[in-house]
Amino acid sequence: MTQTVRSADGTAIAFDRTGQGPAVILIGGAFNDRSTMRGTAAGLDGEFTVYIYDRRGRCDSGDTAPYAVEREVEDIAALIEHAGGSAALFGHSSGAILAIEAVLRGLPVSKLAVYEPPFVVDDTRPRPGDDLLEPAA
Repeated sequence: MTQTVRSADGTAIAFDRTGQGPAVILIGGAFNDRSTMRGTAAGLDGEFTVYIYDRRGRCDSGDTAPYAVEREVEDIAALIEHAGGSAALFGHSSGAILAIEAVLRGLPVSKLAVYEPPFVVDDTRPRPGDDLLEPAA
């Protein structure tokens, strides 16, 4: 059954919870919703209480403009609070970056696992230009 929490700015964040045990929150990539993480959740819910959620602006979660990473970290904070005040995080792709940001901003994260964060850390490919977020002509 889908539930919601309210983020700091009042945005409703939809999530599903399954399993029993220590809390783990699964954070999908930019083009994912909570259904993408159902298989991973099923593999963990025998030992953990697993939270999968729709990131803001996706499926059943609300959105508030303008977009900011800080708002997404606040969404994670609301889920952690709902989960009992501390949780492990697993993030995939841009969700991995959000999980790292949550730790860097001091959220009560017990463990962190990330998969394929889209960082460019060497010179094997060109870095995005300064105009990355500007609309295409």
